[in-house]
Amino acid sequence: MPERVETEPSSIQTYRSPLLLWGLTATAVVTALFVAREGFELVTLAWSRPEYSHGVLIPLIVGYLFWQRRDELAAIEFSGSWLGFVVVLFGLFLWLAGNLSTIYAVSQYALIVMIYGIVLSLVGLRVFRMLWIPLLMLLFTVPLPEFLYANLSSALQLISSSLGVWFIRLFGISVLLNGNVIDLGHFQMQVVEACDGLRYLFPLMVLAFIVAYFFRAPFWQRAVVFLCSIPVTILMNSLRIGLIGVFAEFGNTALAEGLLHDLQGWVIFMASGAVLLGVTWVLTRLFMPGRAWRDVLAFNFGNPPKPATAASPKRRVPAALVTSFIALVVATILSVTLPERAEAYPTRSWFVDFPLQIGAWQGRHGRVENIYINALKFDDYILADYRDGTSVINLYSAYYRSQRQGASVHSPRSCLPGGGWRITEFGQTEIPGMAGAEGFRVNRALIELGGRRQLAYYWFKQRKRQLTNEYAVKWFIFVDALTRSRTDGALVRLIAPLPVGERIEDADARLQRFAQAVQAQITPYVPD
Repeated sequence: MPERVETEPSSIQTYRSPLLLWGLTATAVVTALFVAREGFELVTLAWSRPEYSHGVLIPLIVGYLFWQRRDELAAIEFSGSWLGFVVVLFGLFLWLAGNLSTIYAVSQYALIVMIYGIVLSLVGLRVFRMLWIPLLMLLFTVPLPEFLYANLSSALQLISSSLGVWFIRLFGISVLLNGNVIDLGHFQMQVVEACDGLRYLFPLMVLAFIVAYFFRAPFWQRAVVFLCSIPVTILMNSLRIGLIGVFAEFGNTALAEGLLHDLQGWVIFMASGAVLLGVTWVLTRLFMPGRAWRDVLAFNFGNPPKPATAASPKRRVPAALVTSFIALVVATILSVTLPERAEAYPTRSWFVDFPLQIGAWQGRHGRVENIYINALKFDDYILADYRDGTSVINLYSAYYRSQRQGASVHSPRSCLPGGGWRITEFGQTEIPGMAGAEGFRVNRALIELGGRRQLAYYWFKQRKRQLTNEYAVKWFIFVDALTRSRTDGALVRLIAPLPVGERIEDADARLQRFAQAVQAQITPYVPD
């Protein structure tokens, strides 16, 4: 945060802001909210989830941080900036791209960009430099895209489980960790989304941001305070999981569920906040000797502005703000008059009719449990074991009719470790073409659990593309939504158990032949 300029009160010239200025600014913000209303509705809906429940407070916090610098702002003329108009146009471009592609996560960030542009077109670059850090907090109002959230949640579940088990073993308690399941023998505890730490991480990052903002220290020390929110969340959440396991070992399993479970979360969050304050105290003692901690961590409320008088100059309405407002009004008219863009859903066959006889392989249907169906949110799937004599290959494919609002394919690279499997080798391999067809690349993973080994192949089928990178999948979802009004696609995964003594090369050859056969059959069920 820029240093305050100390000025004698008698020399401060305060500016009066006409009602037209504030009215135009407020109307521009409301107009931006209306333009990006689909994305904004999803943002407010996400605030009902525990991990994003702090979102409703962030605009109030940003407003307070502006008010806290009211004495400085009152003494500066708002010159406006045409760069703000350019930023508003860029936000409208993002909104249009999100609207045409019907991927509203793009519209959510477009709204934040438009608000930045409105502020910049109002106050100008000089004042914007004073306000950009509080404005940065608005990004915390937007939920993470679902595929990033799912990957982060899976990773935190595994880390929290491992550290929690380590803590339990410190008490000499025998415990088995299988993926994200902690087994005490008489009591099992599964570290799922509710225990992954994200419901503490996001609010704690906001708290750390505020603490760093008021911490009168060099930038690198403020960055340390903010970044500490991540390991502090992981460690404190792991401590909570470990304590549940310890109490469960001594017969008190009530702490693992219900009200006591939620109360522990509040205690852990408050303790995490205290740890962050402790970090600022340590940094003060180490790098600012002689300065009192209460002075370095100063929650300054600012000085009251000098009362405006008849002689106080009146702020002008910047032309950039007026032009930005006109652009937003035009976008509002377009958002109302343009027909809603419908998503195209291709005609396809259902996986229930997928052939169980593929060459020499004879298949038998399996079933995915409801808890996983609810989490994965696919529209259709197949799970089947195919046998060729004594060899077995498991086929799993999940089809998504629409991936525009978060429900999308999950990478096995994130999901497999949750079942306790450890990935010991990972890369890609080429599947040769069959009967003149083109070959394609797939991900290849060797996984182990205990003494068992399995070889897995998987790829993402997005229209005519066979992709191995999940981030490329998200890009082509956006491109095809924009150009073809389609976001459908599927994950295809094959797993071959490796019996003791079997060479990996033989399993590779078996999987490659089966992948060729599956690819030849799958198009009616996952259309191009």
